[in-house]
Amino acid sequence: MTARRNKKSPRRRRDNRRRKVRNLILTLIFLGLSSALTLFACCEDEPSRGFELADSDLLAVTIPDETPEITKQYTGFFVSFNPTHHLPNYVAWELTAEKANGQFPRNNAFRPDPDVYGCPTLNDYKGSGFDRGHMAPAADMKWSEQAMLDCHYLTNMCPQDHGLNGGKWNSLEQMCRTWALRDSSIVIIAGPVLTDELPRTIGASGVSVPERFFKVILAPYANPPRAIGFIMPNSPVNDQIEALAVSVDQVEAITGYDFFSALPDEVEAQVEAAANYKNWTRRKR
Repeated sequence: MTARRNKKSPRRRRDNRRRKVRNLILTLIFLGLSSALTLFACCEDEPSRGFELADSDLLAVTIPDETPEITKQYTGFFVSFNPTHHLPNYVAWELTAEKANGQFPRNNAFRPDPDVYGCPTLNDYKGSGFDRGHMAPAADMKWSEQAMLDCHYLTNMCPQDHGLNGGKWNSLEQMCRTWALRDSSIVIIAGPVLTDELPRTIGASGVSVPERFFKVILAPYANPPRAIGFIMPNSPVNDQIEALAVSVDQVEAITGYDFFSALPDEVEAQVEAAANYKNWTRRKR
């Protein structure tokens, strides 16, 4: 007995092809929507600042041509070092929310950097009456064991009055970590004001003792982006931190430096002119 082949009609074959095409289209649409939703979910909490810029560009500082400078990139921060004053011209770093939550313990491995000409020695600070004041603080470097070691190089230090180092300077460092947690990332640049008369020195190296310090802070992911500056005397400060706040423009006028020049011109002009401390202390909405 011969089996009979069950042939499909042309109409049925057309219907099957149409069904397959329709199912394929629906599948592609579903996959496309799924991918879009996944991308949206991944990016929903990502900060946006409305312009494209590498964070490392924001660490760049333009200083006067005549200023002595040796530059070095450490783990977690960048130093422009002045071998004449044996101090940093400035120290720059990005502090993210993740870094502000670092768990590595602090060490006190203060030491000179043998690779940087003019770096002071531990004996320069010994018995001087001044603290080895961090510009990039150790508490900002708890995210990495190497960063913690690097931040104790004396290229990151300035002779600092203990009343300032343990007082308002420390308070501002703590506030910066709070701001980093809130705004996801901030850029910080700090250093001594080297345009002042610096008659005092310490140690055999003749390390200059700053009269004042500056710090500028940029929140590039805030909406809108914002920046603020601070000038503090190298002495105990009784004023509230708000009274020490100035615009970045004012810090630039005092130091002769140009900060955040990588920002779009209109953004730079806006953020550097403002010094609204209350905008920094408000809770994130």
